[in-house]
Amino acid sequence: MTRKRASKPIGIFDSGIGGLTVAHAVKARLPEEEILYFGDTAHLPYGDKSPAAILQFADHISSYLIDQECKMIIVACNTASAIAFEHLQKKWGNEALMLNVIDPVARGIAADKSIKKLGVIGTKATIRSNAYEQRLLQLRSDLSVSSLATPLLVSMIEEGFFDNKLSHTIIEAYLNYPDFKDIDAMILGCTHFPLIRKEIDAFFGGKVSIFDSTDMVAEAALALLTRHQLLNKKRRNPDRFLVTDYTHSFEQTSRLFFGAEVRLEQVPLRDELFR
Repeated sequence: MTRKRASKPIGIFDSGIGGLTVAHAVKARLPEEEILYFGDTAHLPYGDKSPAAILQFADHISSYLIDQECKMIIVACNTASAIAFEHLQKKWGNEALMLNVIDPVARGIAADKSIKKLGVIGTKATIRSNAYEQRLLQLRSDLSVSSLATPLLVSMIEEGFFDNKLSHTIIEAYLNYPDFKDIDAMILGCTHFPLIRKEIDAFFGGKVSIFDSTDMVAEAALALLTRHQLLNKKRRNPDRFLVTDYTHSFEQTSRLFFGAEVRLEQVPLRDELFR
């Protein structure tokens, strides 16, 4: 691991705007690092895709980020983390440090002994995978975990509907799920969901601990880069934001997090990336 490699970017990818919540947290914790964000907006949402398709998308994007000399790849998508991370780690782990958004959250919750019963909301694919429940029970067999697929939330957020009457109604409809009664904590098992965290907290009256991956992943990235002596000491290049299809909501949300200087770069699907 050379000093030159430490100046290389951190690659972060998701199917759309959700991963920006992770990118923002990483940037806040590691301001000297260059972020290369990849939003696969042409294929969103991943949560409705087959495992084979998700694996293919994640593999091709990781290959692209490796070609861009990223020193670390953060899979900022719960669905891709659940379905594809083990494969990505085996295939690309010798080329770049690899980090997902599930393990840091599971470790954080397992360490909190006050939590006995918790809920998980996420995409259909994430919930079907049982990734959170399996990981949590590996760490603490005494936990009670109830999971619910909430696919409308992703589409709602991608269209820019949050903190309004429509989002309140949809969130309330999902969170009235009977198995969520008397939970101690709720995992926001999709990187889109921090954008509606305040609404979810309000539904529970502030009485339920809300966990998302953003700050936990940022801390895990800091620890991993420190361990491998790959922290960037002096920032050189601006952050970059790549998309496979331009969407106005993506540009709006990226500027909300990173300022007016954000300029989206479109990666044409005709390129070899998705062949």
